[in-house]
Amino acid sequence: MIGMLPTIVGNMHRAHDKVTEVLNECGATFLLRGPWFFDTDILFTSDPANIQHIFSKRFSNYPKGTEFRNKFEILGDGIFSSDFEMWELQRRTILSLISHANFHTSLERNVWEKIETCLIPVLDYFSGQGIVVDLQEIFQRFAFDNICQLVLEYDPGSLSTALPYIPCEKAFSIALQPLMYRHVLPERIWKLQKWLNIGNEKKLSESWKAFDDFIYPIISSKEKNNSLNYVFAAFENAYENTNNNNNVNFSGDLRKFLRDSLLGLLFAGRDTTSTCLTWLFYLIATNPFAESKILEEIERELIPVKNEWRFFNIEESKKLVYLHACLCESLRLFPPLALEYKSPIESDILPSGHFVSRNSKVVISFYTVGRSESVWGKDCLEFKPERWILLE
Repeated sequence: MIGMLPTIVGNMHRAHDKVTEVLNECGATFLLRGPWFFDTDILFTSDPANIQHIFSKRFSNYPKGTEFRNKFEILGDGIFSSDFEMWELQRRTILSLISHANFHTSLERNVWEKIETCLIPVLDYFSGQGIVVDLQEIFQRFAFDNICQLVLEYDPGSLSTALPYIPCEKAFSIALQPLMYRHVLPERIWKLQKWLNIGNEKKLSESWKAFDDFIYPIISSKEKNNSLNYVFAAFENAYENTNNNNNVNFSGDLRKFLRDSLLGLLFAGRDTTSTCLTWLFYLIATNPFAESKILEEIERELIPVKNEWRFFNIEESKKLVYLHACLCESLRLFPPLALEYKSPIESDILPSGHFVSRNSKVVISFYTVGRSESVWGKDCLEFKPERWILLE
């Protein structure tokens, strides 16, 4: 009657670890059964052959699907919630931004300016005052300010010793829980909560308003002053050049498309960067040997002047091989995008032999892949940067 609902509820606080335990015990693919009357069954997999099949061999058969888009309606036409032609339009536009002449120059300048004027002074202040501070929050604010400056040419100034409350910055964290519960609760339940504006759905509604109140005025200001930067211009051109294409269905006008596209970039720039930095520093703090090797490499390769901080560019950072390996190892153990949701257009049989029906739910656990003994060996749970380094 209720399927595996008690197990789901009892392990919400450690969902990724529970999924990993089950997948490792069941041969890397497992059907999670929800209450039979709510159609919430989900096929979880961490099988590399299944992943290759879904993301490469039969990629076109595995979009995110309409149900996913409904759950992540807050993202609109952004890259994280789009499929098919819209996803390709977003992907093509973002790749053009990354290859733009101004991108890497702006990235270097913005990051170092934020480090020198905000990150180091803030850490020095709390350290000097002997105040315990949440390092994850510091990195979230650091990443949020950076991505806003890079994409919007606007610094919200969230990273300072006052740790000011900025609704949009907080909304990114607040929105995650309601979005997660939409995948656990039957659709009719969370839609009822949305209609009544209660519980998690009220939090999501408030987050949605915070995003709109932050992004739309910036779009209006850019339009009024005719000062669209290369990011705005790229998405505006993409919209205008594609608007008459019957294969691409926009959910609104140009301003809505800009809002959705920019919000997607803000999500990507804030959450992925801050998550990576948080877990990297946690792993370094719990592995003193790795910390000492990173410091030795920096001193050897970058030759600091009088032990003072100095600017080093992207090319110089390529010399830091061990630090790069630590980043890769951190991403292996704690991937910012731990799960990926897919819904097949047509019925299919995975390489593992599991049948997936049309419009069913398939979730790929990258978190589990990073903890798979069959992929990484018996030391898969160890923080071991050396596994990424080839000895010459």
